[in-house]
Amino acid sequence: MQALPAALEGRDLIGIAQTGSGKTLGYVIPLIVHVLDQEEMKEGDGPIGLILAPTRELCQQIYHETKKFCKPYNISCCPIYGGVSRWEQTKALKQAPEIVIATPGRMIDFVKSKCTNLLRTTFLVVDEADRMFDMGFEGQVRSIVFNIRPDRQALMFSATFRKRVEALAREALTDPIRICVGVGGEANEDVTQHVIMLERDEDKWSWLTKQIISLCSIGSVIVFVTKKADSEILVSKLKTRDITALLLHGDMDQGSRDGVIGKFKRKEEPLLVATDVASRGLDIPHVRTVINYDVAKTIDTHTHRIGRTGRAGEKGDAYTLITGKDKVFAGGLVRNLEGVNQDVPPPLMQLAMQISKFRKSRRVWGYGKGKKMQDRKRVRPGLGSTDTDFTPTPPDKPSGPLTSRMEMYQAQYKTKFIKASAGSDLASTSTIKHNTTTIPNNTDKPPQRKSRFDLESKQESNIPPSRETTLNNETFIKPPPKKKKRWDS
Repeated sequence: MQALPAALEGRDLIGIAQTGSGKTLGYVIPLIVHVLDQEEMKEGDGPIGLILAPTRELCQQIYHETKKFCKPYNISCCPIYGGVSRWEQTKALKQAPEIVIATPGRMIDFVKSKCTNLLRTTFLVVDEADRMFDMGFEGQVRSIVFNIRPDRQALMFSATFRKRVEALAREALTDPIRICVGVGGEANEDVTQHVIMLERDEDKWSWLTKQIISLCSIGSVIVFVTKKADSEILVSKLKTRDITALLLHGDMDQGSRDGVIGKFKRKEEPLLVATDVASRGLDIPHVRTVINYDVAKTIDTHTHRIGRTGRAGEKGDAYTLITGKDKVFAGGLVRNLEGVNQDVPPPLMQLAMQISKFRKSRRVWGYGKGKKMQDRKRVRPGLGSTDTDFTPTPPDKPSGPLTSRMEMYQAQYKTKFIKASAGSDLASTSTIKHNTTTIPNNTDKPPQRKSRFDLESKQESNIPPSRETTLNNETFIKPPPKKKKRWDS
């Protein structure tokens, strides 16, 4: 809703919103309006609109969604990605489509081979821009962006947008408008997160076998595993329990990956075991549960993982299995839960507090309550209050030695300074004791230190007579002779 007016005005845009909020529609509708206002395509022309995506699955999904809106207006679009036949994609590009959805590497290959060109490209979209840079596509994206005509319109969208990536994005955009719905990198509030604390990695398998049947009866389930080998092992172990599951990882050929996603979308199988290749972009409405069998490498990947459920206003659940060795990830998970006002389990907080960096970043009072930092307020007296003895006492203040900065300042003040009254002997004394130093309390200036150029000071010292000279009845002192250097002749 906020991106459409800015994009229709022709402004460059950085769009940040939670997963499942309709970012694809935010740039497809302005792109169609932009294409309809251009001249008819001729043979050999390049695309008017170019959409870049990091993965093949995301390219296919954007293509299917864009095709629905382009068909009534007779606008042609085609997907360009690796892993499939180049001949079919070359044939599609020679038909001069108005919109191309591509991965950066394959698009550069076709431009170099002169199958297409970017001379007419005036509308550029980079979807999941931060993932592009993290996957090492930064050089390829820069090559495409800076070789398109300068009067283009560029838009970048993602659910997580780090500052380093945003700085790179601003180099490619011209005076962009930044639209952020919620907090950047925040999880979807429609997803209820459950953190399961386990002692060993072997306990994950026993928990999964007990819960998987009941979870599959509610709706489709995606189980995320970090490594490709572990995903294959998990699928084979499930088969021994007579539980069939689909497998998806990056080492599979494109035809197998398309077949797996097709079966899962058609509800032929309710369970999918996948690596992070399925963590972004997949829009499957009937997914009700996401299980993080292995924790994600980064908290941004975790946000995208759980975003496969709870899309378009639907509710979903996400289960994260954590052991003692995942304490580095625990700190980011605590902030992720607090960002969406969900309760933080005490065992998770204890695990996160073992990391010194996380422990120093926490506030002294009231941590671990699942509240946002900006919502915590201290009680202070109102304007004009005469209550001088008021001291703010925060809730749930921990007992023990000095725990707040104010208490430390008060203790330091009391040890270094002494309160004086008008009639006390301390105020009438000639000296004031400050720590161990005695300072005289008088108005006389301290004696100034004599300069070495003062004549009297020089005369008091034993000056050899050979250095004294008289000129016009005035006595002068010659400077001491310079010491000869050994290299002087």
